Amino acid sequence: MFYDHLVRLAPTLGARVAQAAAVAKAQGAADGLALLDEVERAVAAAYQPFWAVRAHLLQAVGRAAEAAEAYDRAIGLAVDPATRQFLLARRG
Repeated sequence: MFYDHLVRLAPTLGARVAQAAAVAKAQGAADGLALLDEVERAVAAAYQPFWAVRAHLLQAVGRAAEAAEAYDRAIGLAVDPATRQFLLARRG
């Protein structure tokens, strides 16, 4: 998979989040979530895309309470009003 190579060459937080999203799409939310679980929370603390993807995947695997917390974190970190509105709608 492309993202496996990208993460090997440039293991940035953005690449790792993109890899988790791609894996979730191809193999299922649980597999993508497992990749996000490998990321240290301190590294991802202020990275909004991490929390948005995590929230989406938690919701997909039925972990609603954890998804709501992750959505709240992503919403709090969102700078763009349209992004914030999108996340609020997804949170429900």
